[in-house]
Amino acid sequence: MEPVTTAFSSYETSVPEVLAALGAGRTLAAERRILLKPNLVTAAPHPVTTAIACCRAVIACIRACSRAEIVIAEGTGDPGDSTWEVFAKLGYTELSKETGATLMDLNQEPVELLKNSACKRLPELYLPKAARRYFIISLPVLKAHSLAGFTGSRKNMLGFAPPAHYAGAGGVWNKAALHRDLQQAVIDLNRYRSPDLTLMDASVGLPEQHLGGRICDPPVQKLLAGWDAMAVDRAAAGMLGLDWRNIQHLSDR
Repeated sequence: MEPVTTAFSSYETSVPEVLAALGAGRTLAAERRILLKPNLVTAAPHPVTTAIACCRAVIACIRACSRAEIVIAEGTGDPGDSTWEVFAKLGYTELSKETGATLMDLNQEPVELLKNSACKRLPELYLPKAARRYFIISLPVLKAHSLAGFTGSRKNMLGFAPPAHYAGAGGVWNKAALHRDLQQAVIDLNRYRSPDLTLMDASVGLPEQHLGGRICDPPVQKLLAGWDAMAVDRAAAGMLGLDWRNIQHLSDR
């Protein structure tokens, strides 16, 4: 199914619009446990990371149709800050108190070992058990990526990789081991677990790299939502002038 797109005016207005256009309410109403996965790779503010206002608006939409448990989960890759420090610096600790959504550090969650011989890069993968217990809503921001070409919903799943297994020898970032053959690592990780729903914040956009740099001028001013993370990412890549056919993790499942 192709993603839906809406013009961005504010998170309070545009998030309900795009989720309604997708018809997400019925699905969300049936879920008992929902995990929101923002992109909080570092403590840098939006548009490097997911704005708390976006996450707040998604929570409000869920609360309007569902009694599900809601958790906000991330396993930051930042070598200097823990996930809890990133939560605090970006306002997610206060958001948790405000909304009642629980915070979860994916870097510290109990894991299980999964196996899939079809995966070239990761025939075995340690993944938090929470990944299979919750309905996952991925909340990426529109960004190019200095190594992967583009980072969206599918690459956002790298936050689930536990540093205890994937920090890598001599690596600086918490998921450094997965940055070797990164494209295939993203493909394989999503074979084990891909988001159930994606809401992409393309209100601004970073056209050069994922940790900063210039913003799109003018800002893209869009939100995208879809059930297929690949389809959302492909559409979003086009908003940065990128051809998804040239990005391996967007052209190969």
